[in-house]
Order: sequence, then C-alpha cells, then structure tokens
Amino acid sequence: MSPFKNKTSLGDDEPVRESKSISRRAALAMAIAATGRVAHAAPTSDQALPDIISRTEQQAAAFMAGDMTRWASLIRLDDDFTLMQPFGGPASHGFDDSPERLAELARFFRNGGGTLEVEKSYVSGDLIVLVMIERQHGEVGGLPDQNWSLRVTQVYRRHGSDWRLAHRHADPLVGKISLEQAAALARGE
Repeated sequence: MSPFKNKTSLGDDEPVRESKSISRRAALAMAIAATGRVAHAAPTSDQALPDIISRTEQQAAAFMAGDMTRWASLIRLDDDFTLMQPFGGPASHGFDDSPERLAELARFFRNGGGTLEVEKSYVSGDLIVLVMIERQHGEVGGLPDQNWSLRVTQVYRRHGSDWRLAHRHADPLVGKISLEQAAALARGE
C-alpha cells in the first residue's frame, strides 16, 4: 500500500497528495502512555481550510470597516510576512502591529465591509494557499465609499497548532483592462 492517499482540497477536483505518518500515531501513543492523557494533534491543512477561509473573510471585512483590533485578532501574521500591496511598489517585510500603527490604519480604512469569493485553494502539509476575490467597499484615505474589490493570493504556514499568514499579494485589477492600460501601469503612469 502506498504511503500516500489522494485528497481533494475544498471544492476542487484535482488531487492533493498528503502523506500518512505512522510516526505521528506512535508519538501520540507515547504521549498518552507517558502522561496518561490524550494528546491532541494539530489539525491537518485540509481540516483547517474551512476555518482559515472563514477567518480570512472576517478579517477582510474588519479591515475595510477600520476595526483593526478585530482584524489583528483573527489571523496572526508570520514573523517573515511579506506584503505586495494593491497600491504597488516593492514588497514590504514584517508588519508593525503596534497600537499606534493599528490606529493609523483604522483612520485610513473606514465604514466598509466585504465578502470573499475563493477561486481556488491549495492544501499541502504545512501550507494553505487561497486564491480569491475580496469583494469589498469602504472609505479609503478620505475618499468617499466605493468599490475596493481586489484579486488576492494568500499563503498560510502552520506553526504547531497555529496557522499564520506568511504572504499576501493583492491588486485592484478585478475588472479586465486593455493592453494600453496595462502598458501605462507598467510604465508607472
């Protein structure tokens, strides 16, 4: 019998390979024998996927509403988190989650909300990748409420029983643009 079994990620028809681990079962048995208690293993990535999707949607809505305290409580950012912002420019590394920075973000993003459309999800071992459209609106940077929908890819990495956001790439190109418009953007115009 193969040490792999076929699994499908939520809503996908393509198989994702996941290894079975005899050593994991052995470690669990040893922990029970040593402590007399049942040890609870961290959920596998495919078990964690529905919760990650739900928290990601809540996080996006909280961000657009300017509720940064709730946003920060929903999903922890990894220590080496990278962000490719929808406003362009170089990727940023790390994140300042100080109360002052969260208050600044709360003033910049206000009175909005949104939902997710998950286009594709990938689960493999200690990684989860979501490819999605954030359908959202809000007041951003003092501009009146408007559509701020984004195409987004997010990568989550497992740390023990915790899942942390390791990478986010977002852009506002939800609607199709012409070659000329794309060329102008590429030129920085």
